[in-house]
Order: sequence, then structure tokens, then C-alpha cells
Amino acid sequence: MAELRHSGSTGSRGSHSPVKKDDEAATPLVADISSVAPAAAGRDLRDRSRGTSLLSFLGDDPGVLFRHYRANDATNKVIVGVLSLLLVLGLFSLPSLWTHINGPYLCHKDGIILRCPRVKEEPSLWENPYSATTSWKPCAERRDNGISDLPPENETNGYIFIHAEGGLNQQRIAICNAVAVAKIMNSTLILPVLKQDQIWKDQTKFEDIFDVDHFIEYLKDDVRIVRDIPDWFSDKAELFTSIRRTVKNIPKYASAQFYIDNVLPRVKEKKIMALKPFVDRLGYDNVPEEINRLRCRVNYHALKFLPEIDQMADLLVSRMRNRTGNSNPYMALHLRFEKGMVGLSFCDFVGTREEKAMMAAYRKKEWPRRYKNGSHLWQLALEKRKEGRCPLEPGEVAVILRALGYTKDTQIYVASGQVYGGQNRMAPLRNMFPNLVTKEELASKEELDSFRKHVTSLAALDFLVCQKSDVFVMTHGGNFAKLIIGARRYMGHRLKSIKPDKGLMSKSFGDPYMGWASFVEEVVTTHQTRTGLPEETFPNYDLWENPLTPCMCRT
Repeated sequence: MAELRHSGSTGSRGSHSPVKKDDEAATPLVADISSVAPAAAGRDLRDRSRGTSLLSFLGDDPGVLFRHYRANDATNKVIVGVLSLLLVLGLFSLPSLWTHINGPYLCHKDGIILRCPRVKEEPSLWENPYSATTSWKPCAERRDNGISDLPPENETNGYIFIHAEGGLNQQRIAICNAVAVAKIMNSTLILPVLKQDQIWKDQTKFEDIFDVDHFIEYLKDDVRIVRDIPDWFSDKAELFTSIRRTVKNIPKYASAQFYIDNVLPRVKEKKIMALKPFVDRLGYDNVPEEINRLRCRVNYHALKFLPEIDQMADLLVSRMRNRTGNSNPYMALHLRFEKGMVGLSFCDFVGTREEKAMMAAYRKKEWPRRYKNGSHLWQLALEKRKEGRCPLEPGEVAVILRALGYTKDTQIYVASGQVYGGQNRMAPLRNMFPNLVTKEELASKEELDSFRKHVTSLAALDFLVCQKSDVFVMTHGGNFAKLIIGARRYMGHRLKSIKPDKGLMSKSFGDPYMGWASFVEEVVTTHQTRTGLPEETFPNYDLWENPLTPCMCRT
């Protein structure tokens, strides 16, 4: 790589110059005895050789002797007092010291900087420190006592019904939230419907992708779930067409109390209510801790893909590890650079004049209100890139991975839609990492045909292969990457999940004076703490990306 560009300095490095010590004159500590009488000097030496008592040295005055002993006694008392104080302080500090020494591995935020404990282990390209693995364990699984706290079926507050919208991972979050909301209101949940919208054009049902029996059985002590709308409710189509049967205008990240105050009375009155829309309609910090733990229980334990999806994903994982005939680790790369994502980002990317004109026309058609006349977009694009809000291009991802130390032989599984710009845009990534494959290249057409009828089934394969990879790399935000990073953390933090610092990388790519060695140093230093290590939570943190608390416990 010739030279990388960076718009800001990488930080000054302090240097220390040696300080010269002044020569010190040696002062003799031996007393001058030339003025002492020879006889006295000889007697003194003889007395010392015979072990003369201390009295002969201090003189015959008993006051001198008393003051000497008193001084020694006072000194001894001070020493004993200091030692006693230190002992008391030590006893009080032992528990905190023991906790500090044996505390769980945890990174803390210092402003925008993440600081992690130092470890003695050699850094690894494929694993996080072992100490991070042993510090925390999953604790959101089903309760061991098996005691149900559900009221009798005839005492339910009513039934709620949702359409899980969007792609697979957005639907997954909606299902977890639906279970939590049913618990909050002590209502019965009707098995969610996976909404078929115009973007995904999919006809997948819940039972086409998830194990329904396991889902209901696993949550039987938490929430009552039924497969369908009760028979006594005659007009099933009315649920999503009648205003009287639909609760709308639920705010984003609503609190548990909002549902109790505003939704529960209507559910009690109508007995069956649909909640619409239902994307991110439950907060994280404004609900009881047990509700957040329940959402983790749904996400990591109750929502299981069908066995055939699991088996196919395991086959793809096995083929990734044995592509060279030997057992090798592999990296999974979630490359978010589809045309829709590029257009929606309103960022500027390298390309021909014709390509830029076509993208401008596409944006104007799809997002006319944001596009306006296009005059403000250049400045907006620069600001977004500096803030790290632009998707990484395939070539940028390749350079970052090489700087981190991954070699040309690295096996990479790519989870991606149709990359904007096609093969030309992918060429830099493929040139640096030729062992780069997709599921279509790992499996035959016949093997994938049974999954093609459901778009979400193909997405589920990508999800599982990425989740089980040795290293997962995301290039832009989204529910897919967020859920995978969270799952890998929940599995013990051992598996690396690299989240590039896009803001810093944009500065580095724009620095005309930064050479390759400096770039490598900056990339490695920056990403030491961006690998899915145990990280403290904070207000409004995202439960799906960081389930550390309350879904994980100290070991």
C-alpha cells in the first residue's frame, strides 16, 4: 500500500531526555580522634573490646540514660502504633483487594475510550484472552426449580397479537419483546406472525423457521403462548383491520409502566388486542431486571431454528474449516454495501461520474424529502464520514484486516446481499483475500433449493455460520451484526467480534503523510478493545449487542 491519508494527527509521543546527576562530595563519617588523649583513647578501645556497658558510653549521669531509654521507648511505641494501624487497614482492605485481584474481566468506558484490564497472555488473531472467558457466565436460562408463576388460564388479562415486521433479525427482536410485554401485562401471547412486506417479499411463517414446540415448552413457566387466535373469536381478520381491536401509537422504547397504564386496560376490555407497529416498542432501562433477563431467555434459549437449518449451517461451517484439507479457523464478514444501504447512508463513495449520477437519481426517487435539490449532500456526506456513520467499502475492509495481521491465506465467509458496484467493487477485497466465499460457493444449488422458498431461511444460514465463526467482522450497524455480537458475548466472550472504528479509519485513510507502518500501529492499538470483550453497561445500552447484565453473571 503506497500511503494512507489522514485528516488529523495521530497524537504526539512524549520523549524523555536523560538528566545529569550532580556530583556529590563524599563526607567522611568517621570522627577525628587526633585531639583525644592517647590514654583515654586506649582505655576506650579496651572497654569496647570487653563489651563495656552502655553506661560508659552515655556517661555517669542517670538523667542521660533515662532520656535515652525514654526516647527508645517512644520510638518503639510509634513503630508499634504504625504497624498496628497498617494491620487494621490491611484487614479492612483485604476483601476489596481480593475482589480486585480476582474480579471479573471487565472493560470500562472512560469518556469515549474503552479501557480494559491488562493480561499476561500473548495476543491472538483468533481468540480473546482466556481471562475474559472465565469471568462471566450466561445466567438467563430457564429457572432450575421449574416452578411456574403463571396464574390459572381463566385468570389471564386477555390475548395480545403482533406482526413481527422487517427482516429475520428485526423479527427476532420483535418476538422477544412480545414475550416480555405479555409477561408485563400478565396476558396470553398468540404466536406472532412474520409479516410479509414489499421489501422482503417473503411468505415465511413462524413455524417455517423456528421450532414452535420448543418455543412454547421452554417458556411455559414464564408466559402462556397459544398457537392461534381462540376459536371463540369469530372475526380473525378484524384484528389488524379494526381500529377498535388495535393499539397504535406505542412510543419507541416504551416503559413497562406505559403498557400497564395505557395498553392493559384496553386488553382487559376487548379480551384480544393487536399491537401495531411493534418494532423497538419496549425500552431497556425502564423495565424490571427480570423482564430483560426474560428477553435474553427468549433470544438465546427459546428461539431455536428448525433442525434442518441447524444441520445445513453446521455443514457450511465444517466446509469452511476444511477448505484446505486441514482444520483451519475462519472469519465471517458481514459486508453491508448493498445499493439500498449505500443510497440510504447518503455518504459519498469512490466511483465514476456516471455511477455517482445514477446514485443521485436513485436517492432522489427513493428519499425525495431527504434529497431535496441535492446541494447540501456533499457537506452532509463529509460530516457523516468523520463521525463514522458511513458503511466501509470492501477495499477499506481489506486494508484494515491486513493491518490487523490477517494474511492472504485467511479463510473468509461473506454474508452479504448484492454488493453495490459488483465485482469491480469487490476486486480489492478478493485480491487481498482470495479465499473468500459465500454460501452459494460452499453449497450446491440442490442443497440450497429447499431454503430458497423462504428468504429468512437463507438469512438464518448466514446468521448461524457467522455466529459460529472464529472471528466475526461487521462493517456497518444493523440488527444482524448486533444480534451476532451479543450472542457471541453470551457464549463467553472468547470468540472475537471486531467492530471497526469507522471514524478513526476515515481520518487515517485521508492522511497523505501516514505510511503503512504508522497505519498498522494505529489500527492495532485502536482495535485491541473492540473485539467483543466483557464491557460494562450504561444507561440506554443495547441489550441485544451487550447482554452482560442482567443476562450474564460473575463466575
